This record gives sequence, structure tokens and C-alpha cells, in this order.
Amino acid sequence: MSTKTFMANEANIERQWYIIDATNMPLGRLASQVAVILKGKHKPTYTPNVDCGDFVIITNTDKVILTGKKLDQKIKFSHSQYMGGGKYKVYRKYMAEKSDDAVYEAVQGMLPKTRLGRAMLKKVRCYKDGVHKHEAQKPQKLELVVKSYNKQ
Repeated sequence: MSTKTFMANEANIERQWYIIDATNMPLGRLASQVAVILKGKHKPTYTPNVDCGDFVIITNTDKVILTGKKLDQKIKFSHSQYMGGGKYKVYRKYMAEKSDDAVYEAVQGMLPKTRLGRAMLKKVRCYKDGVHKHEAQKPQKLELVVKSYNKQ
């Protein structure tokens, strides 16, 4: 009697939609756990060379926290591709203006830098508040286990 190893492919992948409330969650820990869901590593049918992850909706990104002095010391760098076109923005200002982009970029940093990683990144949606437009997909609420920080 021989058992065959299961290898996932596009024909036998079942994707679900999850919704995550990011209130009072550290940015990096949130991003790493969302990346696991996008890769599909939480499923027993995980296959490394196939995009078998689920869709993730992240709400309340404006309530994400950064621990320590990261709000004042971490810097967002962008470049316009022109000489001297470097732009620097402190994360306190960046999170106040575009917290959904900050969470999106944090998740992007946790995914592989390949075409498979870019396909996984298309399955994440970030919203500043609790309102989203994906009720038709019937997303399931997902509680992530994240260590809480108390400032002392």
C-alpha cells in the first residue's frame, strides 16, 4: 500500500476570505501573520511553489501601533527617479496620512520577491477604518494571537 504525497495546483485550491481588525496590533507582527495566511502556510495542503493562500482584508490600519521609538526614528524613503529626487518622511507623519499603505508595504516586505510573491500580494486589501466593500465575499472574522505591549 503506497500513499501519494499531495501537491496543490490551481484546480484543487479552495480560497477563503478573512477579515482582520488591526486595532492595537504591532505593525510587524500583524504583517508577518498576514503573510503566512497569504502564502497558505496555515493549511495542511501548503505547497511552496503554488499560490495556495487565502484573501485577507485588514481594517482599522490607522490604529496599528509601532513599539518603542519607531514612530519618530523609522523613515519612509521614496525616490522620484530624478537627480536629487529622494524624499524622506517620518513614520509618525506617514502613518497619519497613509496608514493603509504602510501596512500594505509591511506585508509586501514579508512575502517572497518573486512573481509568486506578487501574485500573493494581490490578495490583500487594507482599509484605514472599519468600512470595506467586500461583504459579498462573506469574509470570516479572524483573531490573530499577538502579544500585547504595555508601555511602562
